[in-house]
Amino acid sequence: MSDGAAVSSESADVDRAERRERKVRRTERLVSFVVGLLAPTWRLEFSRTDQLPWGASPTRPVIFSMWHGELLPIIWAHRAKGIVGMVSEHGDGELLARIISRWGYRLVRGSTTRGAGRVLLAFVRELRAGHVGMLTPDGPRGPAGVPQAGVLLASVQSGAPIITVRCEVSRAWRLRSWDRFMIPKPFARLRIVYGEPWRPEGTDQPALEALARRMGSP
Repeated sequence: MSDGAAVSSESADVDRAERRERKVRRTERLVSFVVGLLAPTWRLEFSRTDQLPWGASPTRPVIFSMWHGELLPIIWAHRAKGIVGMVSEHGDGELLARIISRWGYRLVRGSTTRGAGRVLLAFVRELRAGHVGMLTPDGPRGPAGVPQAGVLLASVQSGAPIITVRCEVSRAWRLRSWDRFMIPKPFARLRIVYGEPWRPEGTDQPALEALARRMGSP
């Protein structure tokens, strides 16, 4: 490749990166504006809260496990608690990272393919330090409702139990995305439901099936 072609390629890469950055910023502002209008109207109810890490008899650390399609109302309901989220560097990961950082979450970033072990280790260290973690076992790419082994690995390596978190919504929009992403409508009733703390015995297929049963269909 000639020097001129190399410079042209580098310039094109810079242009693409700048366009991506502008798109992420625009989308971040739009999402923040829309959620800022909708969320104050939502009516929240919490069910089975006795085992929560900030309850009367706290259990720390724990891993909250929720389906990707229910992510928005759940992360809104748990904002400003210093929860650690493991967010992908792919696709919409940058947008999600910026939004949840605004809402008081701490982040561990990384690829689910390249360097996945390093990112998981960083997440496990946060759990071992006593922090609450949050993962979507069917994210970031799906298929919806099919858990992957990451949450099981994090639990086995850290000793932190898994608490499944679901959101029942009286009325919501569903996007035409792979996860049918849920956006509660104005004045919707949101019921956050927690499962019993559970420590998997391994990360094999039976353990994945047990996690799927505990979480239920998305």
